[in-house]
Amino acid sequence: MTSPDLGTAVPATRGAGTAMAVPAFRRLWLAGLISDAGDWLMLIALPLVVLHLTGSAVGTSLAFLLGLLPPVLLAPVVARTVDRLPHRRVMAVATLAQAAGLLPLLTVHDHADLPVVYGVIVVQAALAAFFEPAKSSLLPTLVGSDRVTSANALTGLNNDLGRIIGGPLGGVLLAAASLSAVALVDLGTYLVAAALVLSLPRQREGGPSRTRRRRSGVPGRRDGGILGAFRDPATRSVVVVETAASVAQGLFVVLFVFFVTDVIEGTDADVGLLRGVQAVGAIAAGSVLGILGARLNALRLMLTGIVAFTVLTAIVWNLSFATHAVPVYAVLFGAIGAPAVLMSAGSTSLVQQRSDASRRGSAFAALGLGQAAGQAVGLIVAGVLQERVGTLPLLELQAGAYAVAAVLALLLLPRTVSAVRRPLPL
Repeated sequence: MTSPDLGTAVPATRGAGTAMAVPAFRRLWLAGLISDAGDWLMLIALPLVVLHLTGSAVGTSLAFLLGLLPPVLLAPVVARTVDRLPHRRVMAVATLAQAAGLLPLLTVHDHADLPVVYGVIVVQAALAAFFEPAKSSLLPTLVGSDRVTSANALTGLNNDLGRIIGGPLGGVLLAAASLSAVALVDLGTYLVAAALVLSLPRQREGGPSRTRRRRSGVPGRRDGGILGAFRDPATRSVVVVETAASVAQGLFVVLFVFFVTDVIEGTDADVGLLRGVQAVGAIAAGSVLGILGARLNALRLMLTGIVAFTVLTAIVWNLSFATHAVPVYAVLFGAIGAPAVLMSAGSTSLVQQRSDASRRGSAFAALGLGQAAGQAVGLIVAGVLQERVGTLPLLELQAGAYAVAAVLALLLLPRTVSAVRRPLPL
């Protein structure tokens, strides 16, 4: 397929290949890897700082919930912004603003500074709410339609590589130096990432102009924005499935530590081990999809991923009735990372394939809203009910939420795929 004129972004090729063959994508991928490693510095450090300053698990849970508010509250603004402005510009501005938004952490020293920490969490989440839809909207234009699944898998791979690099480094920096050191290192990663984003090609990086929208027959304001994305059956079906799966993810975030320490009677070191090994399967699957993604069907990827994830989740929780051997769970948690990558790459590719280029930002804003809202519900339910109901019953509920998501995927997604047979618009 011959791709649009994007300078060095997408070379004219026949057949499909890995997105790494595109020079511009390699720069974007490197920017994502550096930025994600910096994000994991903060994902490890900030909850520990909040726990230290408050001495309360409730305060830590509040930090997680605050990070989920911006994608929900700002979704309409994100949708309009990403649809109307060049994606490269949105990404660069958001990244530079995230760097500046870390500076207040240099003033944090004691409990009285806790509002500063919460404020930084909200600001960072708000800026990420703009960056992620812009990035997902840019990818099809950057790599061409044949390589979007490969590109999505490789960008998702960054999160797991970033966890391995940034997670331990964040803990070491916080222990050996201070939160200020963590903030300065993270700030540096944002500046490098912004420079790489600014090096991306400028041609046709944003949504179509108003003239092109009128000529192409794309619906106007009435069908645009976040409400327009929810009215589109193709986008709505993916959002519904992802929202249900995100409820399960929110439950997992709270209950995982209790499962390891209380249910299978593991140590704090076992918590870190089992959380870390999830990256193993994810990295393996992401690497394979990065190479073969162009040959794979996005719908099948998502359906396979969500069904496999549901089955593995149910096995993990119920196996606790038979064994508490940590090595067994290390293998299972390592394996469970793979279907998570299939789900993520498949759902992102489906939204890209089903949404018009002029409204792709709205589609991803709607997806982010659903994911954040679902996680918030899961976090609140687990936080409120864990002591009253117990860990294992709630984990069965968590597995049930994934089962609901799998059933919804099997019922809704094939129907909308058969109804929407349009080529991926660039």
